[in-house]
Amino acid sequence: MMKMTKNEFEILERITDPFYALDRQWNFTYFNKEAARILQKDREKMIGQNVWIEFPETKELSLFKQYYKALASQKAAFFEMYYPPLNLWFSIKVYPSETGISVHFHDITSQKQRSFNREQHYKSLFENNPDAVFSFDLEGNYLEVNPAMEKLVGYKEEELCMVSYIPLILEEDLPKTNANFLEATKGVTKNYETRARHKDGHVIDLKVTNIPIVIGKEIVGVYGIAKDITNQKRTEKLLFESEKLTAVGQLAASIAHEIRNPLTSIKGFLQLIKSSPLQEVSSHYLTIMADEITRIEMITSELLVLAKPQAQYFQYEKIDKIIEDVVMLLSSQALMNNVEVITDIEDLPEVKCIGSQLKQVFINLIKNSIEAMSDGGSVTISAKKHGSKTILIKVVDQGNGIPEQFLSKIGTPFYTTKEKGTGLGLMTSLKIIDSHNGKMEISSLPSKGTTIKIYLPLGTDQERKRGGECGS
Repeated sequence: MMKMTKNEFEILERITDPFYALDRQWNFTYFNKEAARILQKDREKMIGQNVWIEFPETKELSLFKQYYKALASQKAAFFEMYYPPLNLWFSIKVYPSETGISVHFHDITSQKQRSFNREQHYKSLFENNPDAVFSFDLEGNYLEVNPAMEKLVGYKEEELCMVSYIPLILEEDLPKTNANFLEATKGVTKNYETRARHKDGHVIDLKVTNIPIVIGKEIVGVYGIAKDITNQKRTEKLLFESEKLTAVGQLAASIAHEIRNPLTSIKGFLQLIKSSPLQEVSSHYLTIMADEITRIEMITSELLVLAKPQAQYFQYEKIDKIIEDVVMLLSSQALMNNVEVITDIEDLPEVKCIGSQLKQVFINLIKNSIEAMSDGGSVTISAKKHGSKTILIKVVDQGNGIPEQFLSKIGTPFYTTKEKGTGLGLMTSLKIIDSHNGKMEISSLPSKGTTIKIYLPLGTDQERKRGGECGS
């Protein structure tokens, strides 16, 4: 190091961090007070001494290579290093010159300890978490898994870290799992359910969270947290089956009640006819019996529609064409009831559906609207795009409406506001719309009319080009 002026010396002496300088032969040319204190040396005696002789242990540390590299390349070096003799961590900056190097170092032991403690906390949270926790690279390969994950899937960490998640996931759940993982690699936290296969072969229902790993504003991988919900799913299934059985029981009781009434009338009239001379049988009795048999027939017909298996083919069809066909079919009935049918139907994309079932829905709804207006009026049917992924169909009438306290019962078997209705038509309609992944909303005001909204999903352009697929 070149000889310093008094001013330069005073500046160096004010540096509160350890600092020293070495010439090209690795001898000390300057050694400040803080360096002497930290390194436990006499600063006066250090001048002229060789750094590798005074600190021989440094030859085995990264510091040795960093000093030589900085001097040879004449480029500054910055690094961190643990110094075993003092049990300290240092942040070191090396500045080379033609005459040697200047070294500034800072004690970062407390920061390292805090960082180490944080790492231990995270490690403890990772290893002792009751849920399965794991990390992936951006290709979905396992990097690390916790003991709960090993227990969940039956594989050891070393086995999992040789593969990606793909072999574990059930084939039918793979597209959904891949899509969620891809979103996580783009920075979006995803929550979803999937199924994995245990090492012994049994299937596990999982609730999964994928979280992007971000380092320095760059996504470098994905964290995963998985919870076993197999028992929860089993319980839900049992509860659902129990509810179905209850519903079947209630429906059976309702059917028995609804059919028993007309049967009682028919039986009574038959007894009356048996005890009367044939020529005295009133045509009025026969008319009532015919009406009661018609009611039984209507109930059984609607029940068959409701119970009919839905394993039919879904195809892409024009929803506007289906609605127009139904309007034309019911136009004569509307005319007889002094009802005007108004349509406002856009040219819409094709919808993946079972056309005959949607026809049944629109027939039920428009017939209900016509029959609700005993003094005439108008029914408005509109169909438009609702956003980019949905079609909205509205049926609005000017009928008597439905009191608010009865709205919640609409769709219940045999609940109806019509004198001779069964309530099964609307129940069937709700079931059909649900099977089409749609939604039906009913709102009504007494004396002002009823509005029914149906939301149906649109497929993508690519899906529509591929054509119809078999329904579920």
